[in-house]
Amino acid sequence: MNNLTDNIAHFMRTVASGQIEIYNEFSLQHELGIFLRARWPEYRIQFERNISYFGATKAAFTKRELDIAVFSPDRKILKYAIELKFPRSGQHPEQMFSFCKDIAFAEELHAAGFKQTAFVAVADDPLFYQGTSEGIYAYFRGQKQLTGKVNKPTGTKNDAVTIQGSHTIRWLPVAGAMQYTLVTIGNDA
Repeated sequence: MNNLTDNIAHFMRTVASGQIEIYNEFSLQHELGIFLRARWPEYRIQFERNISYFGATKAAFTKRELDIAVFSPDRKILKYAIELKFPRSGQHPEQMFSFCKDIAFAEELHAAGFKQTAFVAVADDPLFYQGTSEGIYAYFRGQKQLTGKVNKPTGTKNDAVTIQGSHTIRWLPVAGAMQYTLVTIGNDA
């Protein structure tokens, strides 16, 4: 169990069993980082790393900091970059747009040299994964392919993000109402 997908699934099973408790995005980030650090001692697992640390400039990226970076101590191997969301205050369409921005950022990080990147969202509010499947909801509730330009669904609506790849969002059960989705870009090979 050395790849990212398997380790995230194992982490979620550990959450489901009650061995690890996550209750917001901060706890998700740190508990997952600690979990991965125990499995990959040969790599650095760091939080909120600025992209400039890896030789990148802001101009080419949707965001500046990645939630979890996994890389060799000499930075010659950029193994994984992981973006996380665990929305706690509703705002369903706005949060779904934030999910899209994180997926676009994960794509950019892969293009910049990370072997594999991932977006992980955890939700215990069923409105993130079930309900009407129109507009932005179709990507997260209706399994419509997430690709191309996605417009911000609320507010000034002149904000947009472009998804280069094509991704299907599938929610997987954790425990009770809690579910998670994982989008990966690139591979471990």
